[in-house]
Amino acid sequence: MLYTIPDYYQNFKCTADQCEDTCCAGWQIAIDRKSLVRYGKVTGKFRRRLNRSIRWLEGTFKQGKDGRCDFLNEENLCDLYSALGKESLCRTCRLYPRHIEEFEGVREITLSISCPEVARILLKKEEPARFLEYEKEGEEAYEDFDLLAYSKLAEGREVMLDILRMRELGLELRAGLVLALAHDMQVRLKKGEVFSCDQVFERYQKEKAREFIRLKLMESGDNIEERYAFSRQMFQNLYQLELLREDWESHLRESEYLLYGSADDSQDGRDAYGKMHQDFAAWLTVNMPEWEIQCEQLLVYFIYTYFCGAVYDGRAYAKIQMAAVSVMLIYEMLAARWRKNEKQLDFEDVVEIVYRYSREVEHSDRNLEAMEQMMEEQLIPWFSKERCKERIEGKEGKIWM
Repeated sequence: MLYTIPDYYQNFKCTADQCEDTCCAGWQIAIDRKSLVRYGKVTGKFRRRLNRSIRWLEGTFKQGKDGRCDFLNEENLCDLYSALGKESLCRTCRLYPRHIEEFEGVREITLSISCPEVARILLKKEEPARFLEYEKEGEEAYEDFDLLAYSKLAEGREVMLDILRMRELGLELRAGLVLALAHDMQVRLKKGEVFSCDQVFERYQKEKAREFIRLKLMESGDNIEERYAFSRQMFQNLYQLELLREDWESHLRESEYLLYGSADDSQDGRDAYGKMHQDFAAWLTVNMPEWEIQCEQLLVYFIYTYFCGAVYDGRAYAKIQMAAVSVMLIYEMLAARWRKNEKQLDFEDVVEIVYRYSREVEHSDRNLEAMEQMMEEQLIPWFSKERCKERIEGKEGKIWM
């Protein structure tokens, strides 16, 4: 079995009771069957505690006030761990914040940015993120696995990550290249033309592709009407997701009001939105120049974690759109926080918004599925259906096809 981990994997160490937002509260913790069986065999004084703190039929730990796990004590430490040791933890608690994606002969392990400490490590990282490989026994077989499609997805992902690491290019240009590459990959995969993806990889690494994306960015960059409408729609889509934490909806509503004003979609509101973002972008350039690198790290994180999963559902382009839109939404929330803080923002604001967004979106299969479906229906503006149609028909240059 081939394993992969990010190069900052070993930097993570759980902060336990020092964590500002414990992972042992706020969501249901599922217990794997093997751990349930083991808990059922525990004897002694702690047996009664186990019996009354586990929902045995549901396979979850009971929760008390504020959604805190019954085993989480007042010092924010785990009584189960203290009483029975590290090996007593269920699979969920033992693995978190590790996130695992499995393919035939490959197990990709990342660290989830839903953990504040992981978010902090990633956002502080200045050098481009890399992924390390090692071999370990224990290969598993997967049915109905298209090895050829997976290999092309993996190759495409590496090309995308290489593009994102090209810091001599502006971030918007790099993101645009990745979006365009993923779109053209999707067209070929849907047609069953897997080998022609190699041509796509080659084309998007050439200067001609950069020139074309620069042109498209220039054409759409000043369209505040389009940006306002798309950003607001993407923000409102978040209300359709499964709510994992009660305070998340109030956070969304406050941010939405700060960003877009009242429900009245007026010209004044759009103008105010444009002015605010112009001022915010200028403030970031002076006060948080590291934000562009942080955006890069977030894009790499989302793309590496989810893109190759398209081998199972065919949604290659939707996963790249989700990565781009996720970073855009985090940016929108940062702008709202900046306005709320009277035009101030610090590193911990960024950490908080990143891990809270991740907890709501990434820790629900329903939410990930819904996000990808929305990405299939609501394309990023300069990749509207009309413009995609023009590219496919060859009206905007051979670079695309």
